Amino acid sequence: SAFRQGLVTGSKPVIHPVLHWLLQRTNELKKRAYLARFLVKLEVPAEFLQDDTVADFNKQYEELMEAFKNLHKEHEQLKISGLSTAEIRRDISAMEEEKDQLAKRVEHLKKRVETVQNHQRMLEIARQFRLEKEREESLAQQKQEQKSQSFHAEQRLQRAQVQLKEMQLMVADSKPEGLMKKLEEEINFNSYLFTEKVPREMESKKTSVYFLQKVAAEPAMTQADLTALESEINEVNAQVNQLTEKRMMKYEPADGKLSMYRQQASIISRKKEAKAEELQAAKEEMSSLERQMEQKSSQAHELEGSEVLTEDEFKQYVNKLRSKSAFYKKKRLEVAEITAEYGILQRTEELLRQRHEAIQQQLQAIEEKKGISGYSYTQEELERVSAVKSEMDEVKGQTLDNMSEMVKKLNAMVAEKKASLAPVIKELRQLRQNCQELTQEHDERKIQYDSCAAGLETNRSALEQEVKGLLEECAEEESNYRYINCMKRALEIQLQRAKEEMKAYVSPDPQERRRAVREQYTRIILEQENLGKKLREKQKVVRESHGPNMKQMKMWQDFEQLMECKRECFLKQQNQAAIGQVIQEGGKDRLVL
Repeated sequence: SAFRQGLVTGSKPVIHPVLHWLLQRTNELKKRAYLARFLVKLEVPAEFLQDDTVADFNKQYEELMEAFKNLHKEHEQLKISGLSTAEIRRDISAMEEEKDQLAKRVEHLKKRVETVQNHQRMLEIARQFRLEKEREESLAQQKQEQKSQSFHAEQRLQRAQVQLKEMQLMVADSKPEGLMKKLEEEINFNSYLFTEKVPREMESKKTSVYFLQKVAAEPAMTQADLTALESEINEVNAQVNQLTEKRMMKYEPADGKLSMYRQQASIISRKKEAKAEELQAAKEEMSSLERQMEQKSSQAHELEGSEVLTEDEFKQYVNKLRSKSAFYKKKRLEVAEITAEYGILQRTEELLRQRHEAIQQQLQAIEEKKGISGYSYTQEELERVSAVKSEMDEVKGQTLDNMSEMVKKLNAMVAEKKASLAPVIKELRQLRQNCQELTQEHDERKIQYDSCAAGLETNRSALEQEVKGLLEECAEEESNYRYINCMKRALEIQLQRAKEEMKAYVSPDPQERRRAVREQYTRIILEQENLGKKLREKQKVVRESHGPNMKQMKMWQDFEQLMECKRECFLKQQNQAAIGQVIQEGGKDRLVL
């Protein structure tokens, strides 16, 4: 009640923790509020589910809810496992490079094929061969599908034969007595439900609804009303316990036996009700399972080659599935290792490419500085010419002598260039060594920087925690300050009331003195004392008249017993006179005869 009152009045000690809790879990609570709109299940009473239309709608509703859950899970997984833009760009660049390489290979192969005689005819033959290969693969796939369909058809035939045998055995074993016995049991159960269980449940529901309506119609109860009701309930319970004890003390042995039989009968009736409820629940569950089985079997019949498996087939399927899952896990681990290794190699390749580009730029700068620019370009040209030479050697073997002369010239040019670039290469080696040393020093400095940054980060987090604690302490002190101010205001109000009371009590004006609380309580005390005096006088009168009244009551009881005895005697006398008259009349009849 204090929490609700604080929410209504907007008390800060109540509102601030609620807002703190809400703001800390904003995303989670948004997600829960969104899901609550679609995942709060509607409770349909069991008697309404007996209707097939309602049951179908309820089942469709549950299926849609499960589908929504699965879609939401897939959505969350896709959000979590999304690829980054850097990885996508890297994949796109790798695919573009592969595309360029494939285009180059295709061009190279076209050039090689153009020199061959009858290359168009060979290409046509290769195309026909590829088409025949594809046709062979499609025919093999169709053959495999037909084999699987025939296998499933044989399985369906076997299952149908087994079901036919079971039905024949059931028809052969069934007797009219058994069927009649089952029908009698079902009729007895339904009659018990209709005559005893359902009316009792309806009566209990009606009483509960009546009491709930009565409670809803009453006004809102305060804490004082609740305490008064609790005390009244305790008094009534005490009276009931006293009455039960008196009744148990007054019981005779015959009544005790009857009570024992009543208890046994009540226990048996409760057991009967419990078993009837269990039987009804089992029947409802069986009917729902039968409906599910029919739906699943219809779905299985609609799908091609998918039937309900037998126990042995299911075991074989489970074993195959386990072996496949183990094989899948093993391959997945291998794929993960290969993916990790591929990422490492890709990163290594990127780093090497960057280093190669940097070295090429440094090399060009050094060549320009030394006045021998174009050496690297000449080397690339030599490599390109050697590649062209190898291709020409493969395609045109007749021009080998010319190519050998050209190679000699090129080798001489290379030797000259090497001789001229020998001192530059020595300097380049020295520069590479210096570069390695600088790289090592850079790595060491980077490690020192990382460690220093980590220490500063830990200090920053510690300071943030300390600031957070101080802010919380400040908020707590502020709330205490406001609470003390409220208490101070309440005490000031009470002090003001006491001053006003004192002023009214001391005032010479009688009207103002009557308003004082002391005068009011004095008046009430005098009234209660006068009432007590009157009640004591009344008690005294009752005590004085108690003895004579008791004697008079005893006399009246004796007089009542005396009159009752006279009435019984009078009735006995009348009965005896009637019997004598009948006997006299019977004797006269005998004499007449």
